[in-house]
Amino acid sequence: MTESWATFGTDLHLDLGGAGLRSGLMNALREAVRTGRLAPGTRLPSSRTLAADLGVARNTVADAYAELVAEGWLTARQGSGTRVAQRAVPLTGRRAAVGSRPPGATRLTHTPARRPPAHDLHPGTPDLGSFPRAAWLKAARRALNAAPNEAFGYNDPRGRIELRTALADYLARARGVHADPDRVVVCSGFVHGLRLLARVLADRRVREVAVESYGLDVHWELLTGAGLRTPALPYDEHGTRTGELARQGALLITPAHQFPLGGALPPDRRAAAVDWARAEGALILEDDYDGEFRYDRQAVGALQGLDPERVVYLGTASKSLAPGVRLGWMVLPQGLIGEVLAAKGWSDWAGGAIDQLTLAEFITSGAYDRHIRGRRLRYRRRRDQLVAALAERAPDIRVSGIAAGLHAVLDLPPGTEASVVQAASYQGLAVQGLSRFRHPAVPHDREGLVVGYATPTDSAWSGALEALCRALP
Repeated sequence: MTESWATFGTDLHLDLGGAGLRSGLMNALREAVRTGRLAPGTRLPSSRTLAADLGVARNTVADAYAELVAEGWLTARQGSGTRVAQRAVPLTGRRAAVGSRPPGATRLTHTPARRPPAHDLHPGTPDLGSFPRAAWLKAARRALNAAPNEAFGYNDPRGRIELRTALADYLARARGVHADPDRVVVCSGFVHGLRLLARVLADRRVREVAVESYGLDVHWELLTGAGLRTPALPYDEHGTRTGELARQGALLITPAHQFPLGGALPPDRRAAAVDWARAEGALILEDDYDGEFRYDRQAVGALQGLDPERVVYLGTASKSLAPGVRLGWMVLPQGLIGEVLAAKGWSDWAGGAIDQLTLAEFITSGAYDRHIRGRRLRYRRRRDQLVAALAERAPDIRVSGIAAGLHAVLDLPPGTEASVVQAASYQGLAVQGLSRFRHPAVPHDREGLVVGYATPTDSAWSGALEALCRALP
């Protein structure tokens, strides 16, 4: 006999095996506790409720509870009900693999795990504590109050029209993107958008997508996983040498603020990339991952503005708001929309409507612009404090890539990157070396640290700077 019950919102499947109902129920409850499906402290349904759910006599459940209390599996207290006891039990399966000690290990031989880093200086993460909770909640309330009933059904795979319209207006105004709501497709982040595009490129029989010498391996691996080769373009002090594009079918590039080196692609190289795409019938995939955050120069408009039919513009809320928002967008050439929607239909017909409506309201109300301006000032102060601390404590270290974005590159003497990363770890810093972002086909020609300065809290920032300076040669 197999039954299920819902306990305070948690569904638990019970297999009532054994010689009788009571013994079967006891065995099922023991197994649920032993495997961790019923965690210590979980309150169980009353004997009356569980009996009704299982279709058995109340005394059967009451007797099973009483016996399991006597055995130590459960506890019963007046006013608190029957709960799973706080006791150490041998776990099996997945939960055991996470927290149990290996067979034969003893407390004397157990090695404690390394403490988590005190300061996170990984690049690409914004200040999560500055997420505009109150403004976001206000936008969510307004959006829900105004939402039509059909918004809570199955939606357009392109995303909610409210968000696509808001994005088209914002991107045209703030990033120089030629956007129409019908060309905007909402996705759950850059990686999701790139996965959809990789599928479309593979279906088009594209064999190679040119990439930059430095970038994120998750992007390269996603493309190669779709059967696409990723040759790396050479670079110099002016950035990626787009004039050396050849017979590739597409180019993945970060032209407004190269990640992680930090420069903006010069106008002649932007034009060369677009000319190549037109001549070859190729596509440019523009990753505008932190285009809103610029400090010492005017904003560099999106490459997509040079040719909307050859450039796919991709952006997200991950840097401007938080990665947990899980919203991104693509502005597509007209001829690509149907293929992308077909690919999207296979994976997730449409994203969550409520968050899309909230972001649309957040943008149209002006709250998004206010948030960006506030974060821009804060991150610029962080950047200035980093540069000042290095000038005082490590004057031989050259800092680059600081005109925009959320990170800086600290150039290191040859042969020192690994030791500096290790020294930073000893200082309680989570930081990455520049080689971590180098394409496998690119020669080892530069060493450095990629330091994200957005994540630490204000109270922890001075300590993070102090620890960083101690780790440098």
